[in-house]
Amino acid sequence: MKIAYFDCFSGISGDMCLGALVDAGVSLQEIEKRLKGIPIKGYSLVSKKVRRSGISATKVDVIVKKGKHDPQPAKRTWKDISGIIRASTLPDEIRKKGNEIFRSLFAAEAEAHGESLAKVHLHELSAIDCIVDIFGTLIGLSLLGADRVYSSPVNLGGGFVKTGHGLLPVPAPATAAILKNTLVYSSDVPFELTTPTGAAILKSLAKGFGVMPCFQYEKAGLGAGSRDIVDRPNVLRVFIGEMYSESPEEVVTVIETNIDDMNPQIYEYLMDELFSRGALDVYLTQVIMKKTRPAVKLSVLCESDKKNDLIDIILKETTSIGVRYFETQRVTMDREVKEFSIKYGKVRLKTSRMGKSLVKCSPEFEDCRKIAQETGLPLREIIDEVQSSAQRKGKRQGRSVL
Repeated sequence: MKIAYFDCFSGISGDMCLGALVDAGVSLQEIEKRLKGIPIKGYSLVSKKVRRSGISATKVDVIVKKGKHDPQPAKRTWKDISGIIRASTLPDEIRKKGNEIFRSLFAAEAEAHGESLAKVHLHELSAIDCIVDIFGTLIGLSLLGADRVYSSPVNLGGGFVKTGHGLLPVPAPATAAILKNTLVYSSDVPFELTTPTGAAILKSLAKGFGVMPCFQYEKAGLGAGSRDIVDRPNVLRVFIGEMYSESPEEVVTVIETNIDDMNPQIYEYLMDELFSRGALDVYLTQVIMKKTRPAVKLSVLCESDKKNDLIDIILKETTSIGVRYFETQRVTMDREVKEFSIKYGKVRLKTSRMGKSLVKCSPEFEDCRKIAQETGLPLREIIDEVQSSAQRKGKRQGRSVL
């Protein structure tokens, strides 16, 4: 399983994330190419090598072309941002995770200012550079093949930060709200080191916070912050490498409730909301309750730190008056998505491994459906062609598949 470990000894921001990933070997041109799937215009990405306290690092800046950017309002609401995400042509997993990150930003601002989610307008957080930072980071991690993200404790900085609401103590209220239940600390640096954007990226992606896990790292990257601090390098380090495990176990939380009196049309919306807030899986089971009433058991699988948010959604959006939850263990295979070419076009191929052994592969259904619609060939034929081509390639390379 390939992991990315973020070393946040000097905090984290969106541009530092991009810089670290580019420094680790991700092509900035490839990130820009894939970002074109988001319906925003009028920006470019520029990277350069800089020095921070004598250490070489990569600085990535988002250059917004004044007068030519997209016609959306400067102050974007959650409705604006979610609309942009829905309209994008990015892979589903990246859209889902980007939606979760932005949702956490808006929720944090709402909490900080005592407003509802619908009334919050993000300022600098909702600008084009924030959209590019978040989705550029997700694309960069995907290009590196990182399956999971881990992080060190996060240095918040100190002092005060200038905002549209005046001077505020570090961490800014939104940053503090996002990083609840996370390992953080404050250094003697008299300014902000961790921004709300960086905090939201890390909180949504990281599976754990602490010392660097035992893994074999292959490459490292340093992303430069805007300031050059005199006595320490203002950089974010990211390490990319393999964590080997034959059967990786993790502890997850299962939330359940039985519902027998709700309009079934609500379930589609409910599931979308739960997934957008970080649910790992959501499923419905038909059950028979007391007095032989037919009902639905709603089950939600999540990481423990997402439990309270997801319970709030269930109680708010359904007719249920209570839930039950418990911790359980699950074993998952390491998964990777690769682009695979067949004679009809390109298809994403999902592969699953146990340790170093490839066990399963399956083509992305939506890609196969698109080719079937374009060529007029049966969908089953496209799926069979992908699988047989993968098998042939695997045999040529001396492996079972691929």
